[in-house]
Amino acid sequence: MSAPPTTGRARLSVRTLRTDRWWLPPLVTFLALFAFVVYGSIRAFMNEWYWVPEYHYLAPFYSPCLGAACVPGSSHWGQPLPDLGPLVPPPLFVLPFVLGFRLTCYYYRKAYYRAFWVSPPACAVAEPHARYSGERRFPLVLQNVHRYFFYAALLVAAILTYDTVIAFRGADGGFGIGLGTVLMVVNVVLLWAYTLSCHSCRHLVGGKLRHFSKHPVRYWLWSKATWLNGKHMLLAWSSLISVAAVDVYVMLVAAGVFSDPRLIN
Repeated sequence: MSAPPTTGRARLSVRTLRTDRWWLPPLVTFLALFAFVVYGSIRAFMNEWYWVPEYHYLAPFYSPCLGAACVPGSSHWGQPLPDLGPLVPPPLFVLPFVLGFRLTCYYYRKAYYRAFWVSPPACAVAEPHARYSGERRFPLVLQNVHRYFFYAALLVAAILTYDTVIAFRGADGGFGIGLGTVLMVVNVVLLWAYTLSCHSCRHLVGGKLRHFSKHPVRYWLWSKATWLNGKHMLLAWSSLISVAAVDVYVMLVAAGVFSDPRLIN
């Protein structure tokens, strides 16, 4: 039997033949990421209500607080950066590195390419762009620096871990645990899981090896990173939500909206 003649791609009069609600996931992604961007922008320029001295709670958006404008007690690593006024609050010194890691993340690229640029909005749905150049030209070529932002993300995760450790503080200065402490612990666990599930981490611990059998430790690390990598999307969202939740919680406690419920002391 001879093969049927081919005339190129099928010509369809509709954008897609899909009958499900394919537009719903990118819409939800757009709304969620847009809400986080709006909140983060407003929060960064508030420059207040980010430090609870009684329990050493520091809001994630302001950690580490390295500027001279930081309130007393919140600068665990000193204040090497000057006070540049209200237009350059302390979070702007650190947030570019954190956002750089997430913006260049493989999952988030897929998420906001589909949700914001409609490139494409979903599988088997044609995109409106006439040409595709990949990530070889400016500005998308900058996505290749993701591996370097990974190292910055490791440092930030370590700093947030330190913030969590010192948050085990009671009202009398001794050991104590409050609801804020629990939330901060959950947050750093999710942040570490998201960071270590990154493709760059997987390549760092197991890349460029010809024989895993000769490197059992690196193979073990690679297998764990691979397992986490399978949950990368879930960890990306859960860690994003946890950062915002802890930041909101510390802000409300610092503003005096409610007191931190204490579990121990």
